Amino acid sequence: MGEQKVSSLVTGGAASAGPPLGPALGPLGVNIMEVINAINEKTKDFDGMKVPITVLVDSDTKKYEIEIGIPSAAALIMKEAGIQKGSGLSGTEWAGDVKIDAIIKVAGTKLESSYASSLKSVAKTIIGTCVSLGIKIEGKTPKEITAEINEGKWDEKFQQV
Repeated sequence: MGEQKVSSLVTGGAASAGPPLGPALGPLGVNIMEVINAINEKTKDFDGMKVPITVLVDSDTKKYEIEIGIPSAAALIMKEAGIQKGSGLSGTEWAGDVKIDAIIKVAGTKLESSYASSLKSVAKTIIGTCVSLGIKIEGKTPKEITAEINEGKWDEKFQQV
């Protein structure tokens, strides 16, 4: 008769049949392990990150569809920096350093799901996230990089995408 929806945040590539997914999927009559395996297959590139997912189940046919969201900017940037968590003392202690290319890559991923008009404006938001995580860009503070972007120093990089 209709479609039922189960939305959850899962760890990329590591969803399990336990709560919250198993109990939510159980009553819908789908093969829980099959759905979990499909979710893990679709989220394996986001290994260790929190990924928003939605499972749509057709109540009659029991056919399902899985929609994968994009992890938060913070999760994506920490993956690029190779760190598990941000600095607890942002601004005084630095937890990592990423290249401007990593910022542009994350901005490109987020641009598709954001209302921003340009890659540059999304990149500045991502750099703002770096501030709270305590991540430097190209060895400089997020504030210095933002100033350079505003001056047009990195324009060439933004045009390559």
